Amino acid sequence: MVTAIFPAAGASRRMGGGTNKIFLELGGEPILIRTLKTFSQSPRINFLIVIVSENDVYAVENLLSTADDLKPYKIVVGGSERQYSIANGLKFLPDDAEIVLVHDAARPLVSLKVIEDVIDAAEKFGGAIAAVPEKNTIKFIDGENFVTYTPPRSKLVEVQTPQGFRRELLLNAYKQAEADKFLGTDDSSLVERVGDKIKVVTSDYRNIKITTPEDLKIAESLVNPIIPSTSSLFPKIGMGYDVHKLVAHRKLILGNVEIPHELGLEGHSDADVLIHAIIDAILGAAALGDIGQHFPDTDERYKGIDSGELLKKVCALINLHGYKIGNVDATIVAQKPKLAPHILKIRARLAEILQVDSNLISVKATTTEGLGFTGQCQGISAYAVVLLER
Repeated sequence: MVTAIFPAAGASRRMGGGTNKIFLELGGEPILIRTLKTFSQSPRINFLIVIVSENDVYAVENLLSTADDLKPYKIVVGGSERQYSIANGLKFLPDDAEIVLVHDAARPLVSLKVIEDVIDAAEKFGGAIAAVPEKNTIKFIDGENFVTYTPPRSKLVEVQTPQGFRRELLLNAYKQAEADKFLGTDDSSLVERVGDKIKVVTSDYRNIKITTPEDLKIAESLVNPIIPSTSSLFPKIGMGYDVHKLVAHRKLILGNVEIPHELGLEGHSDADVLIHAIIDAILGAAALGDIGQHFPDTDERYKGIDSGELLKKVCALINLHGYKIGNVDATIVAQKPKLAPHILKIRARLAEILQVDSNLISVKATTTEGLGFTGQCQGISAYAVVLLER
């Protein structure tokens, strides 16, 4: 029985754009889905463990729920380093897992043959890695950038993933690394240092790791991608509206900021009418439904929840679809209390949640001059317009 672990908790800084690279499309399909589907084709693999950052959990849950033909999987929150992430994943190995594969989620072009060859070698030798012969001349240098040695290229390989190991062998290597406070660059380096040999399995040069925009272009050229229509590259605009009733014995929360007032807003969550309007505007711009579809008031998970957490989940969701926040313009309609003293704090808090500069967040407040339900202090409403960019 084989379990495959996929570290995908990195920040993708070298990719740029603020989106985790696993959500980017390759040949019309998200990188993560393409990778998991290939491993799911192996009849010997019976379980997948996907390791992501805490901020990406909701987006990955949504993404995987739409995918067909995946083996059973579990999503695990990663750590600050790749090694710590995999250590977290190892805690969730099924009891019947005999072989453990570790594969970079951002290597979507791995072949089924390479996967099977690594499994075979891991069963026979205990540990195995996919690798290709090094094509470049490698030089060792000293601290002053002078060449000290040129190793023979015939003895060098470029290491890839998957890397496969017998369960106890890998668990022992990770346990020893933790005890020694050793941080390796890959899993085989942990196994090597406890004295076990690693078999090299010949892979192919297509099995690239997508790290930079240039890598993605190379991968696209290899898979003959579906070219998106020009219109899909244009900015998207969405509009949101929400209203909540004012009642006693509730806190008044607007834009994730508590506002001193004798009344608060009634609702299943914290009833933050401003954030709810912004969420609907974001979802509308991306054509992803509305807040009620994603966070229904019949779901106990969202009872009393901080609406800022819902906004974070929605941001992760639009990142999955390749969007980022361009700007937000919102208006709160309330007769009381006076909101002008709180606007700057609200803008700063929204900018923090959305991870944009506060000058991209506009929040205004107005009254209805005593007219209607807001004018009679029966409720508060909010309007929001959001621009999404690719």
